[in-house]
Amino acid sequence: MTSADESVRPKPPKGAILLDGHMDVPADRLAAVEAALADHVRLTHAEPGCLFFSVTPCGEIAGRFIVSEIFADEAGFALHQARGAASPWAEVTKDIPRQYEIRTA
Repeated sequence: MTSADESVRPKPPKGAILLDGHMDVPADRLAAVEAALADHVRLTHAEPGCLFFSVTPCGEIAGRFIVSEIFADEAGFALHQARGAASPWAEVTKDIPRQYEIRTA
């Protein structure tokens, strides 16, 4: 799997929550997802505990976005999950397949 640009991803501190993976956006929903993405990224970067957040198109698979996140702790990650679930991003990406690995640094 292609990963987010590791040259800009900081080394996570001990205890940080990391999420890595991808989402596969169907062609008929791609324009809506792309339109909503910038706001989702901006809001996530403003969240307490967000150390790194990247959602970038995969250069090898059409419609695939590579997702990489680092949150300072479980509380920050939980806040992000709750905010995201209640946002327009959740509606735009509802039922889009995702494959993520979540782990603690």
